[in-house]
Amino acid sequence: MPQTDPPARPESVPEPAGIFHRSYLLVTLGACALVFLAAFESLAVTTIMPLVSRELDGASLYALAFAGPLATGVIGMVAAGNWSDRRGPVGPLLAAVAMFVLGLLIAGTAATMPVLVSGRLVQGLGGGALTVALYVVIARVYPPVLHAKIFAAFSAAWVIPSLVGPFAAGMVAQLASWHWVFLGVVGLVVPALLMTVPALRGLRATPKPAAAFPGTSPEGAADPAPRARGTAGGAAPETAGPAWSAGGAARLAWAALAAVAVLGLNLSAQVPAAEVPWASGAFAAAAVGLALLAVRPLTPRGTLTARRGLPSVILTRGLVAAAFFGAEVYLPYLLVERYAFAPTLAGLTLTGGALAWAAASGIQGRLGPRLEHPRAVRIGSALVLGAIVLVLATTILAWPAGVAIMGWIFAGGGMGLMYPRLSVMTLALSTKDTEGFNSSAMSISDSLGGALALAATAIVFAAATTTAASFAGVFALTAAIGVAAVAVAPRVGSAPRGAAAPQAADRTQP
Repeated sequence: MPQTDPPARPESVPEPAGIFHRSYLLVTLGACALVFLAAFESLAVTTIMPLVSRELDGASLYALAFAGPLATGVIGMVAAGNWSDRRGPVGPLLAAVAMFVLGLLIAGTAATMPVLVSGRLVQGLGGGALTVALYVVIARVYPPVLHAKIFAAFSAAWVIPSLVGPFAAGMVAQLASWHWVFLGVVGLVVPALLMTVPALRGLRATPKPAAAFPGTSPEGAADPAPRARGTAGGAAPETAGPAWSAGGAARLAWAALAAVAVLGLNLSAQVPAAEVPWASGAFAAAAVGLALLAVRPLTPRGTLTARRGLPSVILTRGLVAAAFFGAEVYLPYLLVERYAFAPTLAGLTLTGGALAWAAASGIQGRLGPRLEHPRAVRIGSALVLGAIVLVLATTILAWPAGVAIMGWIFAGGGMGLMYPRLSVMTLALSTKDTEGFNSSAMSISDSLGGALALAATAIVFAAATTTAASFAGVFALTAAIGVAAVAVAPRVGSAPRGAAAPQAADRTQP
């Protein structure tokens, strides 16, 4: 059957045509809608999960509902990259949407917490694959001159849900049922996918080399779009990523092992400590060790030892993600349980942090070189740590809830100041041959850092004997991770461009 050019990118379309030109309009709207829905679901679940946990008696699996999708998402990223490089992005995109919808259906019809968590795991697998497949479609459909614009549109698609998602999810949960926060999205995903169909027709199975824009690895793994907080900024690199190799298969195996370790760490909280006092701790230690073993081939050499330069950039990204997201998912829970907030009002806390993230991201972009990258990272990590300490003090000393809420605005500001600079530094410390691998390493550090933190906080939350002690333990642990981030942050600078190239090359070998 003869191959044809994708109708979404006809030769008659001039290069300067915008992403809303009639030839790109449907795929632009469809792609942004898919990103929007994934972002909305992420924030909506954070808002309603305290209510879900209470109704399904699922406090012991609360963190797993967040950590699980992050873990399975890493598998989805690598698998979709493999499939896209070998067969083109159409199959992976359709499969990813199908998995995402299946996960929503399972979670939305769940009558028990284990079933809901199962749905979340499937949803995470589809969401991770969706990111990669969608990015590859964009790289094939749009000319390079439009890549920066479409990724800017993706940023907006992530920021907007941070403004309306938590409030809307809280209203749906109060007026109807939390089930509709999952099920309602299903009816919107399919039309969004259908808008991209014209662009999928004719995409060749053997693609042209795809641009290695930020977040795409040589093996196809992608950095998920920032969670409702703005992007790293900057134009996409114009280098091409090599095809999937045996190293890519090895990376998939290591990614699967890391996911298993994260899930095992969550399950360690279920080991009956009364019967075997040391079993839970031993199981948790083994899971952490396995996760660290699995992540080593996925990151530049020296990452786990905080080697100066790129390795410390990658490690800092994982540490701040662990501290911030590990604390964030428990903040609405704290407000609902300790301060009797309605889910809608508790969700507004996340909106405040998201707005601060977006504002700080815009400010750092305008400052440009006037604010040096290492300084931005140091300030940002300190702001995140300070905010978590405020939340911890509020929990222990029974301060007014407004103190924690205001503190979280500073946390969002710190992340907005720091996250884009970490992304820019990752590319600046890479060569053309290693931009993809290093961007992928940053993404994996981000996801697994948050997943491991959520798993560890679940153990701490379950181990405490009172609700107050549970929350205090969670925020104390995330504050300790924040201290580690502040300690590593000064080591992100002082490495020449390309210094990490041999490290990345070594890690891609099976």
